[in-house]
Amino acid sequence: MPADADLNLLIALNALLSEGSVSRAAERLGLSESAMSRTLARLREATGDELLVRAGRAMVPTPRALALRDRVKALVEDASAVLQPAGPDLNLGTLERMFTVRANDGFIEAFAHRLAARTAREAPAVRLRFAPKPDKDVRPLREGLIDLDVGVLGDSGPEVRVQALYRDRFVAVVREGHPLLEGEITPERYAACDHVVTSRRGLITGPVDDMLAAVGLKRKIAVVVPSFGTALSTAAVTDMVALIPESYFEHARARIALRSFELPVPTEHITISQMWHPRFDRDPAHRWLRGVVLEVCRNPGVGAA
Repeated sequence: MPADADLNLLIALNALLSEGSVSRAAERLGLSESAMSRTLARLREATGDELLVRAGRAMVPTPRALALRDRVKALVEDASAVLQPAGPDLNLGTLERMFTVRANDGFIEAFAHRLAARTAREAPAVRLRFAPKPDKDVRPLREGLIDLDVGVLGDSGPEVRVQALYRDRFVAVVREGHPLLEGEITPERYAACDHVVTSRRGLITGPVDDMLAAVGLKRKIAVVVPSFGTALSTAAVTDMVALIPESYFEHARARIALRSFELPVPTEHITISQMWHPRFDRDPAHRWLRGVVLEVCRNPGVGAA
């Protein structure tokens, strides 16, 4: 198709082939008869065919026009559908789609089973794929590689949509019977312990270290692991102290005999959000997915089997 092709000609061609008359086609499109005649001349030049020819007082289509009629009608109807707002109806019972959600292991272990149960009930043909979150790079959202990015808001780009899901905080976790649990847990006693730190990128300090440094203390980092699950497993069989999101620990505590306690220095809560690209703003299926994630995260009982 030439780069300068006038696609409005398809609408005129559809009217001419449907009506079989220049005057009726002009009336249908709200044009003057002379303007429609000029358009027919342009169509004849573009297609290299007469399209409509005189037969007495009427006009009849050429063989080429007959061959094009149904095809042009379908093209115009498809184009009109593209330029209309999406319908509000969404049949979850027949929806077949794979959604990719990028999140860290803490969110996946705490919420994936609830999201899967809710999805299976409402949209049995929908599949959820949980992808690891090695960083906060916005590129996968922009390129359509993922549908949702869940986590703490980073440098996401001005166009990315953001919706807060819930507030979380970090808690310290130790094994049952840990010496630290005997007596008051002071910043000094906490900092003096060996610590297991979770980091996928090798970063071993954070807000808790800043607050300890403000009172002249420093944690002893003994082990760095890539996941919260490994940190808990390590804390369960050693005297090390783990730093874990409270939402994740509430899910994991049923499987491992561990105790949590508030950090002895003040740290801010963190906000967990879901982020998506604006291309999905009005997509009915994506809007349903975002609603499911929001409800499951804000109402812990939702989604349970």
